[in-house]
Amino acid sequence: MTSETLVPVFAALGDETRWSILTALGEGDASASALAGHLPVTRQAIAKHLVVLQEVGLVEPVRVGREVRFRVIGAQLTETARGLETIGAQWDRRLAAIKEIAEGL
Repeated sequence: MTSETLVPVFAALGDETRWSILTALGEGDASASALAGHLPVTRQAIAKHLVVLQEVGLVEPVRVGREVRFRVIGAQLTETARGLETIGAQWDRRLAAIKEIAEGL
């Protein structure tokens, strides 16, 4: 994953309400109205946050009869986690190299 992909995802996740929505959707698909019943946010605000999460590929709408429910896209979360693991591994290598240099002094 590139920073072009990761930055928008982290910007979306940086909002506490969107994080709460994503966490709630992790328990199962839900409509904006259902989410508003569980979170201290209006349905309209939930809908706006869902648009942001959808734009970065973290959730998708699913029509169930007349209701639109949202579900988490696990593949995007997995890809984001892999991006973080790659960054972490790069830092581990850099820190190991610094340690080796410092111990050689």
